[in-house]
Amino acid sequence: MITTDLLIIGAGPTGLFAVFEAGLLKIKCHIIDALPQAGGQLQELYPKKPIFDIPGYPTINAGELVDNLMEQIKQFQPGFTLAETAETLTKIDDDWFEVVTNKGTIHRARAVAIAGGLGTFSPRKPEHLENLDKFEENGVEYFVKEPEHFRNKRVVIAGGGDSALDWSIFLSNVASEVTLIHRRNEFRGALDSVEKVQALKDAGKLKLITPAEVTALHGDTHLQSITVDAGGETRDIEADFFIPLFGLTPKLGDLANWGLEIEKNAIKVNNALDYQTNIEGVYAVGDINTYPGKLKLILCGFHEATLMCQSVYNRMNPGKKFVLKYTTVSGVDGFDGSRKEAEKAVVKKID
Repeated sequence: MITTDLLIIGAGPTGLFAVFEAGLLKIKCHIIDALPQAGGQLQELYPKKPIFDIPGYPTINAGELVDNLMEQIKQFQPGFTLAETAETLTKIDDDWFEVVTNKGTIHRARAVAIAGGLGTFSPRKPEHLENLDKFEENGVEYFVKEPEHFRNKRVVIAGGGDSALDWSIFLSNVASEVTLIHRRNEFRGALDSVEKVQALKDAGKLKLITPAEVTALHGDTHLQSITVDAGGETRDIEADFFIPLFGLTPKLGDLANWGLEIEKNAIKVNNALDYQTNIEGVYAVGDINTYPGKLKLILCGFHEATLMCQSVYNRMNPGKKFVLKYTTVSGVDGFDGSRKEAEKAVVKKID
């Protein structure tokens, strides 16, 4: 059993920043996430995509933002339960909650913060392929979790967005052969990525087939080849892996059965106070919540996480007054014994 002060469901940017704000208040955190690594959709879907609305950063790649957040919270030593989904929530008494994952891991906490972004994600599958399920995990993959898995393999990627472009670029240096297929000639990804794909194609390091569509999969126990329809002309391409990257469909999943007040696939919260849900002690911050005037922006999630942590402190310390101090004045004391503070000004007498 894992016991903590604040249990955070979701390791995206809002969930990670909540660890920092909680740490300033001496609140210990543990995070659950269904993905095998921290960072949420920023890390899973578009780690190379630039973000332009993070204060103080004219531009920062999604993956770099995640790395910075992980470095920022390292001093507060959060625990992680990754590649597991929070399945049930039970209120044990007025002070404790119990959350059990799909793998049976039990977590107990004084408060729960749901920071699950848009919820759990299911890949959009190319349903026109009749034997798709036969090859799932036998050549058909919807995520690139471990790039080395594709080392020296023949890989076909389908899609026209950032994920398809980014992974085509990355795997061109890993796989023996990469073919990118898109049903249109135009791509919806970052211009820089499109230009890199063009350069790889010109250099013979990547094959590009547009406009085209994968119409059939072939093989015995594992994928061996695919059929491509390009403008009415069909041809077979040898392939060890087929990765269709058509986006993800968000779902609340098991959270929808927790007794939370739901509105349009989002969790209603009290934004006038602390982003608490209709269950006292359970909060929702970031893209997964809704309230009048809600904006689905990372910086808004940071703000919500900050106020939420203040409420958790008051819940854990009833009657105890907390005096907010700027970190520029008070410094930051990590749970690992580290201390960060501004350099002291030199004191000198003026005659």
